[in-house]
Amino acid sequence: MKRSNTLERLQRLDILKARIKSGDAMTVALIAEEFNVSPRTISRDIQILRDQGLPIDADRGRGGGVRLQQNWAVGRINLTYSEAVDLMISLAIAEQMQSPIFMAGLTSVRQKLMASFSANMKLKVIGLKDRIRIGQGVSSMVLASVNKNKRELVELLHQAFLMQLACEIQYQDQAGQCTSRIIKPHYLLLNFPVWYVLVWDELRQDVRTFRCDRIQSLKILSEEFKLLPIEAFAACLDGVDAI
Repeated sequence: MKRSNTLERLQRLDILKARIKSGDAMTVALIAEEFNVSPRTISRDIQILRDQGLPIDADRGRGGGVRLQQNWAVGRINLTYSEAVDLMISLAIAEQMQSPIFMAGLTSVRQKLMASFSANMKLKVIGLKDRIRIGQGVSSMVLASVNKNKRELVELLHQAFLMQLACEIQYQDQAGQCTSRIIKPHYLLLNFPVWYVLVWDELRQDVRTFRCDRIQSLKILSEEFKLLPIEAFAACLDGVDAI
């Protein structure tokens, strides 16, 4: 059995890492035989990979199996920016609902997710929960007129909402008429299953409530706005029993 040099060890570690990630059934004895080294050498290689952050389980004994821990993939989720924003808003919604079922582990999830944002973004994310209101379910009449939300519009609205950026929208009212509006999305309201956005409407120079599913198109503008207090939207929330 030959003695391996540094280059051979590095090559073996790369191959071993790929083999373990593949999920193929293997044992220390079989790996040692394949690489023509001792089982002790393979055990040392496995420890090196562990030190590099690869969570490997290796059973002791002659037939001991080598495999990744079952929850290894959980720590390898890669989110796009829009996915991270959507997830942060979803966490804020779950927290506002104050359900013990949803609350379990939310704090640690939010902290880990926030670590991926810049310092400026973290300041906006911290106040996210206070900008979301959960009300009662809508009437059957409203429910009958609900349209399916367009995913790309929801993502853009979430980004404008989080970053406090004005946006230009095409909005279809109850009568089916479309108007072009420049809005500043301050708060979100959920009257399940319908989402509303509470905005400052530049056209009306006043606060307004728009149903998200009636937004036909949305373009984020570069203008950043200062958040108005929720009291400024009292008329929009009149009659809404919201958290």
